[in-house]
Amino acid sequence: MDKNKKTLDAAYFNELYVKNRDPWNFESSEYEKNKYVQTMLIIPDDVYANVFEIGCSNGALSMLLQSRSQKLLSVDSSSIAVANAKKRLSEHKHVTVKEMEVPRDFPSQQFDLILLSEVGYFMVEEDLLLLRDKMIDALLPGGHLLLVHWTPPVEEFPLTGDQVHEFFISKSGMEPSGPLAHLKNKTEPQYRMDLFLKK
Repeated sequence: MDKNKKTLDAAYFNELYVKNRDPWNFESSEYEKNKYVQTMLIIPDDVYANVFEIGCSNGALSMLLQSRSQKLLSVDSSSIAVANAKKRLSEHKHVTVKEMEVPRDFPSQQFDLILLSEVGYFMVEEDLLLLRDKMIDALLPGGHLLLVHWTPPVEEFPLTGDQVHEFFISKSGMEPSGPLAHLKNKTEPQYRMDLFLKK
């Protein structure tokens, strides 16, 4: 890890959203739309009681997740993104959108599905490992954890998508007593998905 790099904070993301309401083209990109379709296909259960989405941005994926959730907590570190997501999801009363900067901030409840999509590579290793352990602790036995990340390296990001996923895979399969079972991998030219089960 580059010692000069640090986890990208809320100020970094707010600056992006000031310049562009949709900095990653989540709302208009065919790549993103196709990735969202694949994300929903890899999630095993039709409906989950309590879902936690880390990094909701403007709520484009949250709109799909809410249809598979009895309760959905979607969070983002950017106050601008959170305001936009709240507007998008305002009619869905089972959805809560909050400003939260993980891993420092983390909800106290437990979940049967946790989604970390396009977030992990913004963190340095120390913060990602802390988040990983908090996510595992917050996942109910039998619950699912899904990671989705862009894999090509980006110079300003502390980690790559592949590195993020390998940190979670290291918690599965190596020991029978490990907390996670690795259920499925889907690898595309520019992103990968890995699905886990909490033992």
